[in-house]
Amino acid sequence: MAFALPVLPLRPPATAPSVERTSPRSVRISVTDRCDMACVYCRPSMLDGYLPAEDRLDVDAWATLVEGLVQAGVRRVRITGGEPLLFRGLLDVVRRVRALGVDDLALTTNASRLDALARPLRDAGLQRITVSLDSLDAERFARITRGGDLDTVLRGVEAAVNAGFDEVKTNTVVLRGENEHELDALVDWAWARGITPRFIEVMGVGEGGRIWRDRLVPAAEMRDRLAHRLVDGAGERDPDRGPSKYLSARDGSARRVGFITGSTDTYCAGCDRLRATSDGVLRPCLSTNDGVSVADELRAGADAATVRARLDEAWALKPDGSWRGCTEETARRVNMRATGG
Repeated sequence: MAFALPVLPLRPPATAPSVERTSPRSVRISVTDRCDMACVYCRPSMLDGYLPAEDRLDVDAWATLVEGLVQAGVRRVRITGGEPLLFRGLLDVVRRVRALGVDDLALTTNASRLDALARPLRDAGLQRITVSLDSLDAERFARITRGGDLDTVLRGVEAAVNAGFDEVKTNTVVLRGENEHELDALVDWAWARGITPRFIEVMGVGEGGRIWRDRLVPAAEMRDRLAHRLVDGAGERDPDRGPSKYLSARDGSARRVGFITGSTDTYCAGCDRLRATSDGVLRPCLSTNDGVSVADELRAGADAATVRARLDEAWALKPDGSWRGCTEETARRVNMRATGG
């Protein structure tokens, strides 16, 4: 079956249109812009001369920031990076965010340090965890991640499963000519461990903009490759849980596979997500560099009320429902290191 890429209009490089919306319900906090991998769809090689942010927020600043967001209506928090396990204060951040009574506290990691940290994270109050896993072939994995060690990651995943998180998922960015033939193997591996696998379309954000057109495998093609084991359809989202659409196994079990369609079927309409960068910028959209900094005020001892005020300013920059996410021209200029995953 042939799959044509959608022809999506590109907007001029201007600030995205905004509309009045309710406050965000979900935030992704990038506790560090450092990472020990350099995946081909995310960030340039580690040899490109990138200098990490010098003024990252500390644990106290993160606690105040999230407190302000929770008071403004945020109910779901996901901790990201860079690679969040590189942040020395991570366990303290988890404890303090959990104490705020959020409905959901999750983390996305490349699992390079998860073997040692899975149990402490669970004990600190982390509820769910997602691991990036783009291949089960060690050589291919190292090539996609530019140096990642597959065995180390797999040990981290096993540690997460054994730690008893409410949910463990994997994220696989599917790249044409690289790993699209591994979908069956990844599903088998995940299901055997009680893990929910998710497959993601490569997005034209930052470094991904260099390979997006050539490497994109549409979710429709992914579903076709797995049609023998999944029910028919495009899938359904979990209520209040982000853009992934899930299909159940044909065997009637509770096992599922998720698909995230950031390129062929963008999900900007109704987006309730905010991002907070490691240097204290509130960003309402992954595909623009628009944002409002609260860093200086946090370092000066600002309270949660100040965060709420800055949140209102940032949320006013949220693109409207006609926005097409990472297919917009502005997405090419976004630095994923700065914005966070």
